[in-house]
Amino acid sequence: MNKDIGKKVKELRTQKKLTLKDLSGLTNLSTGFLSQLERGLTNIATDSLHKIAQILDVDLTYFFASPSKSGKYVLRSYEKEVFQVVNSRFIHYHLTDGASNKTLLPRIVELLPINSNEDISQYAHEGEEFIYVLEGVLTLFINNEQIEVFPGDSAHYNSSIVHNWANYTNKMVRLLVVSSPNPFKE
Repeated sequence: MNKDIGKKVKELRTQKKLTLKDLSGLTNLSTGFLSQLERGLTNIATDSLHKIAQILDVDLTYFFASPSKSGKYVLRSYEKEVFQVVNSRFIHYHLTDGASNKTLLPRIVELLPINSNEDISQYAHEGEEFIYVLEGVLTLFINNEQIEVFPGDSAHYNSSIVHNWANYTNKMVRLLVVSSPNPFKE
């Protein structure tokens, strides 16, 4: 794992044309430490890796994602990895290997609880979305309407309609989400 993280740090640093000294100055981590990290000779604390991720313009999860195995059709449940964490509330798991080559993006999204006083802004984008609630009670905001969606319920809508999701309960909400077009398609 250390070698993989270090290799990714070095690749991103060189792509951005930064020296070890440059990265050291931006992160307040010593050049010696960064050199050892890039060679896989040391561990790194999550907060330090988060600083590096910010400087290199990637999400922290980038360092933990394994490379895609092309030609694979089945993704086993034990191979599923966290793809993205948004606003410390939405945890995304891709349900396909090689998402950048697919038109549809199937994923599991886990929503952590939030305060019911928190304002949820709705937004629109290209495409369409299908959601299926696996567990918990989802609050779906769609077209300026607020709808409670329960386990076993689904919703399918054009993404050009303003929408968003929230979890106003005290338990996690898990959704199966299929989006088109795939925002990660190359």
